[in-house]
Amino acid sequence: MSKLGNLGARLHRGEVGYDFVGNRKLWYGLSILITITAIVGLAVRGLNMGIEFEGGAVFTTPKNTSVSVSQAETYAEEASGHDAIVQKLGDGSLRIQIAGIDTDTSGQIKQELAKDLKVDSEQINADLVGPSWGDQVANKAWQGLGIFLVLVVIYLAIAFEWRMALAAFVALIHDITITVGIYALVGFEVTPGTVIGLLTILGYSLYDTVVVFDSLKEQTKDITKQTRWTYSDIANRSINSTLVRSVNTTVVALLPVAALLFIGGGVLGAGMLNDISLSLFVGLAAGAYSSIFIATPLVADLKEREPQMKALKKRVLAKRAQAAAKGEPPENEAVDEPFDDEPEDAAPAVVGPRTQPASRNRGRGRPSGKRR
Repeated sequence: MSKLGNLGARLHRGEVGYDFVGNRKLWYGLSILITITAIVGLAVRGLNMGIEFEGGAVFTTPKNTSVSVSQAETYAEEASGHDAIVQKLGDGSLRIQIAGIDTDTSGQIKQELAKDLKVDSEQINADLVGPSWGDQVANKAWQGLGIFLVLVVIYLAIAFEWRMALAAFVALIHDITITVGIYALVGFEVTPGTVIGLLTILGYSLYDTVVVFDSLKEQTKDITKQTRWTYSDIANRSINSTLVRSVNTTVVALLPVAALLFIGGGVLGAGMLNDISLSLFVGLAAGAYSSIFIATPLVADLKEREPQMKALKKRVLAKRAQAAAKGEPPENEAVDEPFDDEPEDAAPAVVGPRTQPASRNRGRGRPSGKRR
């Protein structure tokens, strides 16, 4: 078995683990800092909306144009008085986008470009784009996003509970805010492809969250019938048991997206690939982060406010204090299966950071090395 596979198995059994829930304030603070940075970037710099949303014209030069991209940008900005985006296509032609111009001025700009580029004006193809189409795309995207979020909250509230639905909703908003903020900070153009990428990442973000929630729901069944583990202990075990799976899923998804972003958009100069690949790359990474560091710790926070969970925590801490006073080792073992209906004195294979593995072949609930 590979080292990563070994680690995944040990995490699942609870032999090793990291206290994600116990350090939740650190993750909350980090997320708040990132979110504030994204919001400030959005407020200060704003989004660089493409011509599909603002209207404008796209001029395509003949093949093998000798003028460089920077020179073409200068010519286009001088001819139009607006900012221009120039991309070099695979056949050597240039694609010049100028937003905020109308039909009357596009002809004059075309003539000026032809003169500066030293080509015949008939060889330059001009396409006008109206802002109404982009507005329709944006409105449909907002409608789709709203419907998606409502359905997700309803589903999670029915399949799990309202606290998990709320935590998943917060994680999704967290991912969207960070992705949009990154677009504002780096100045990438927002196109319909960006909108598609933004909607696509929501499914990936939700997937990892639901996997952890399903494990958490199973392991916290009849949790109040024992006095060894708090809800936060079991929440932490759920994260650790699915950690390698979440990381593997995210890495496999990020690899082709990274190829699109860094090789397709950066090396090959296919700028249109950046529209969708950046939103996917940032969104996938943010989704993996939020499912591990935000959603489940937030559920644990909400659940620990319940009176029955407060009472359980009080009993657990009291029992641990008694064990410490007697010099007995803490029973910080992890749960691999639900509690069923065991009496409080039973020792279920439960959750949390642990120093010794619970063996399935040594009787239910007996820690390894302690046969009776």
